[in-house]
Amino acid sequence: MDRELPEFRTAWWQRLLDDRSTYELTRFAVLRLLALVYLFAFLSLALQVEPLLGSHGLLPVSQMLAFTHERLGAGAYWRMPSLFWLGAPDGLLVAGAWVGVALSAAALLGATSALLQLALWLLYMSFVHVGQIFYGYGWEIQLLETGFLAVFLCPALGVRPLPATAAPRVVVWLLRWLVFRIMVGAALIKLRNDPCWRDLTCLDYHLETQPNPNPLAWSMHHAPHWVHAAGVLTNHLVELVVPWFAFGLRRWRHAAGALLVLFQGLLILSGNLSFLNWLTIVPALACFDDTAFARLLPAARRPALLGRFAALPQARAQTLLGRGLAVVVALLSVGPVVNMVSPEQAMNRSFDPLDLVNTYGAFGSVDRERHEVVLEGTRDATPGPATRWEEYELPCMPGDPRRRPCLITPYHYRLDWQMWFVGNGAARGEPIENEPWLIHLVWQLLRGEPGPKRLLARDPFPDAPPLWIRAGLWRYRFTQSREADGAWWERERVGEYLRPLSTDDPGLREYVGTYGWLAPE
Repeated sequence: MDRELPEFRTAWWQRLLDDRSTYELTRFAVLRLLALVYLFAFLSLALQVEPLLGSHGLLPVSQMLAFTHERLGAGAYWRMPSLFWLGAPDGLLVAGAWVGVALSAAALLGATSALLQLALWLLYMSFVHVGQIFYGYGWEIQLLETGFLAVFLCPALGVRPLPATAAPRVVVWLLRWLVFRIMVGAALIKLRNDPCWRDLTCLDYHLETQPNPNPLAWSMHHAPHWVHAAGVLTNHLVELVVPWFAFGLRRWRHAAGALLVLFQGLLILSGNLSFLNWLTIVPALACFDDTAFARLLPAARRPALLGRFAALPQARAQTLLGRGLAVVVALLSVGPVVNMVSPEQAMNRSFDPLDLVNTYGAFGSVDRERHEVVLEGTRDATPGPATRWEEYELPCMPGDPRRRPCLITPYHYRLDWQMWFVGNGAARGEPIENEPWLIHLVWQLLRGEPGPKRLLARDPFPDAPPLWIRAGLWRYRFTQSREADGAWWERERVGEYLRPLSTDDPGLREYVGTYGWLAPE
């Protein structure tokens, strides 16, 4: 029996429980990358919040809050928590966004403070909960969940990038639990929803039909089918198998972390998925401990640095708060886990008002063709067969076939993304009445209002508004070669999504009047 005891003590599960790894450099990397994500999230908000959500925006926050309170009463404050229940004038929305930029910059420069992280989380949550369709993406609640965990990763106050107390291990484990749910949830939603993920053909289409392709996507789209099939297999391996090793012993964790980070890096290279992939790298970094990050430092400094980290004391209050957080996350994880294993799995859903523990997924279905809705205007008094229509262009949508695809990740053009969804819906025959914000956009462009012009890459009527606007439905495909005329896309008009409208159109006036958008002449 005595001879067996040492072997028992070195069993893999015992070694896992006895792990004494430190996570000071891990905490440094997690908080800096999270700060970068916050910075771009708040920057895109600051530059777009007024024309999207302001008092003259496409979906005014003040109107939405009034409607929600009328429908839910006092329960609205808990169902949709936000600081903007106290008031949402344009100046406060813009100022709040720039405050977020400043706080993010402070965190990026090294401030490591729970209060700072709490302020970032609370401020961004306030915007997400009033952002309506423009903030309905999975990475918004993913940022909130990640940001809330970051609060417990820091001492209460501090400006030092490397605090004087040890990083709490329990929060590191909660970050691993987060990346596990992100990746496995994404794998399951794909395998359940679209056969192209099972027959390995999804990448034959996805690189062309994704929301905002980048220049490299054009080349990757033209790779042989076996390369695309290998990419799908790699996706399944990294999303479905690798996350389990995030909870393993050091070498397995490090290998899992490397594969997770590399995979997200490949996704960043292949498209412009806002800050989603950058954000997913944040909890993946929790797979590494200080021995992994120390390899990036000069060899002579490693022993002393790791020894200093091992001697750091645990902050008692922070340890107790971390354990309490773990209990809360465990209880709130029941709904997301049940959803994840359910045949009726929902994608990107919150299960609590504060978005503390959520379920995730991406591209559960892949479009086989790319359809775009393009707004066109004219100053002709009466449109006819000879009318020359001028196109409006968005910063990151195809538009002119000769325009190079954009490269903007981790920035997010929110109107562009919504227009991508509109194109998909239009191809399925969904009416424009399902998109009131788009009709409001047409109305504002017809009136020459300045707000929506800030969201455009090209306004063909900079001096005076058009008299008529229509929306055409176009099918876009990547060109086979760019040698002839330098075009990235070839396109054909396949239908009309919105008939020509003017400010005198009674149907249009009645529609915008219903929403309270019919401003006095």
